[in-house]
Amino acid sequence: MSQTADSYGAEDIQVLEGLEAVRKRPGMYIGSTGPTGLHHLVYEVVDNAVDEAMAGHCTRIEVRLLADGGCEVRDDGRGIPTGKHHQFEDMTAAEVVLTVLHAGGKFGGEGYKVSGGLHGVGVSVVNALSTRVEVEIDREGKRHFMSFREGGKPDQKLVEIGEAPDDRTGTTVRFWPDISIFKEGIEFRAATLLERFQMMAFLNKGLEIAFVDERPGSDGGEISYRYDGGIVDFVQHVNLSKEALFQVVGYLEDSSDDEEVEVAFQWNTGFNSDGIHSFANGIATIEGGMHEQGFRSALTRVINNYARDKGHLKEKDEGLQGEDIREGLTAIVSVRLRDPQFEGQTKGKLGNVSMRSLVEKATNEHLKDWLEEHPAEAKRIVQKATQAARARIAARSARDATRRKSALDGAGLPGKLTDCSSREPRESEIYIVEGNSAGGSAKDARDPRTMAILPIRGKILNVERARVDKMLKNTEVQALIAAIGAGFGEDFDVEKIRYHKIILLADADVDGSHIRTLLLTFLFRQMRDLVERGHVYIAQPPLYSTEVSKSKIYLKDDHAKAAFLEEHPNHKADFGRLKGLGEMDAEELWATTMDPATRTLLQVTVEQAAVVDEVFSVLMGEDVESRKNFIQTNAKDVRFLDI
Repeated sequence: MSQTADSYGAEDIQVLEGLEAVRKRPGMYIGSTGPTGLHHLVYEVVDNAVDEAMAGHCTRIEVRLLADGGCEVRDDGRGIPTGKHHQFEDMTAAEVVLTVLHAGGKFGGEGYKVSGGLHGVGVSVVNALSTRVEVEIDREGKRHFMSFREGGKPDQKLVEIGEAPDDRTGTTVRFWPDISIFKEGIEFRAATLLERFQMMAFLNKGLEIAFVDERPGSDGGEISYRYDGGIVDFVQHVNLSKEALFQVVGYLEDSSDDEEVEVAFQWNTGFNSDGIHSFANGIATIEGGMHEQGFRSALTRVINNYARDKGHLKEKDEGLQGEDIREGLTAIVSVRLRDPQFEGQTKGKLGNVSMRSLVEKATNEHLKDWLEEHPAEAKRIVQKATQAARARIAARSARDATRRKSALDGAGLPGKLTDCSSREPRESEIYIVEGNSAGGSAKDARDPRTMAILPIRGKILNVERARVDKMLKNTEVQALIAAIGAGFGEDFDVEKIRYHKIILLADADVDGSHIRTLLLTFLFRQMRDLVERGHVYIAQPPLYSTEVSKSKIYLKDDHAKAAFLEEHPNHKADFGRLKGLGEMDAEELWATTMDPATRTLLQVTVEQAAVVDEVFSVLMGEDVESRKNFIQTNAKDVRFLDI
């Protein structure tokens, strides 16, 4: 083994000073440098204001998207402390908060009992990733100002600039994101921000969050969220496009030492059993955790005990299972605690064991009382759960029949699946292709070692409107479940999936969009971990083709076509609109859509499961008016649509 010429000594150990580490590795601090990370900058600033609200010192937060591309967040909290910091003699506390990682009132001390913010790195990261930051602090009757430039370099040290108007207190932060960091663009998407702000307002009863978009082309009007009912209003909102089983929304709360829990719940007539959405200190815990476990186990126990006490379940009857009871349930479980421990694939799982005990105790005691006080509603809950149990038993028979059939025909894989030769899931991918003709082209085009093809004929069953027993009779659904190989629903085990990329390949037209939505609905409702772990992708077949110097050029959509024409203003060839995947031969399909070196895949992600629940209920449910309003509202942002 030859000795390398490279040295490795003390001089090779680098220390990144101050905010330099953030600029060097921004993804470590905000998740990504794409749109998600860009919007995370806003959330970091807003989260600080929300912490003030949770501590009882802030009632209104105002967010403005400025005409020049900046963002301003103003709150009426106590204002960041302006006195000298005890650890940094040359700096005020406010300057430390803006320039030192992990500095703030959340790390020990008595500043905050609980605090939100997922990464816990604070507004200093926003400073590091911006070209300019300005901060105004109104505190103790005075207004103070400081500013930074080029990634956190001091521009104006904190100075007193006058009286605080009307004796107000609070903090105003203005920042302009750095295009050299966010290379995909620094344009904020209003709808993305509003979804987050609305959720924050639901989780903080009585807090007003106002939003104004001053950018060119926007109307500049104010959109304001404030919910005096808190999570009760949240449940009503999620269930708005569903048919409620009864009108009342249940609510319970409890606390002990430094921990608090509140739960709101209401059943609807739908068949989804994944309607529990949990939060810890305002952070969406999309992978659940101890608080959710406590609620689920207590819910099952309390409903079963009530059903037996009231004679709805006879002594010989089998008990209701958790999935039976949760069918049609929408519940918000929101907890607050001093030191949350987050774990899991996406840091979206709460690990504090003490919280499971508190939620379980609260649900055992208060849900029992609620059922006794609402006998008509309680009876409907038990009746619905009983019907769900019958459907589950029928589904089990259908499942067993499917398994018996699979055992007889060998590997149990669907006949129309063209599998890949690799048996390593990490390198394997399956294309779920719309139509048999496109499926044929895809089979010829694929890399047979790592790419599997499953053609889907027509539009699969809308699982938003069907129980499991009916769903299992659908041929296309059976094929999907068998091909992915990890079960479905309560039995789904993401560790057993046969492919780490599930790629939806449908035409770039209205029918193709509908098929994609049906497939996404199925995957989110029946294989949710698959979506939440980032295994689901959408292929991007081109919509147009044209010729340049006798070479064929493919363009993804109208925006790509417009960009091409800007670049080639004298282009004379008439653009051909591709009608479907079936028109492409194998060579074209590989070059435009399937070649890993050149293809574009959209990864389907879930940041707020409650928002996705609502979107699927609107798009795929029975309420036509809600669906029409949703489409009209989001039409202008369709190129950004990211479920």
